Amino acid sequence: MADINLTQADADTLIEMEKHRENNDEWRYPLPGDRMNVPLISANGREAFHLDISRGRIDLAKHTFQNRGRSVIVLVRLDLAGPSHRNPDDAFVPAPHLHVYREGFGDKWAIALPNEHFRDITDRNKTLEDFMSFCNITQKPIIREDLFS
Repeated sequence: MADINLTQADADTLIEMEKHRENNDEWRYPLPGDRMNVPLISANGREAFHLDISRGRIDLAKHTFQNRGRSVIVLVRLDLAGPSHRNPDDAFVPAPHLHVYREGFGDKWAIALPNEHFRDITDRNKTLEDFMSFCNITQKPIIREDLFS
């Protein structure tokens, strides 16, 4: 995480802010071991955001969906599969888990995945849709899968 800190109120505002795809480009869902970065913009055009998607090279179930603001600040990150996460208080949170920005800690805290926001984590497409909804990405980017995705 970058050494840029936000107040919790500012972080919450950025998370709740309506986000749109920057253009109508089509994106290809990353292959194993790859990642992609999709630029997003606030509805009023004043804030830039990014949607990052990465996949594990060896563990094919491992996916990370991330929403960043101010270029480098992780606002929300969803880790599917992979290892448990150790919070600063030494508590472990198993995967899947969700990181939501916390003032003073950035993305270093994880919580159990809130089931009320994520319908079916065994379905990657539904999970990505749910993640974008959780981050208030209302005009979603066009992401295509090819035969090998």
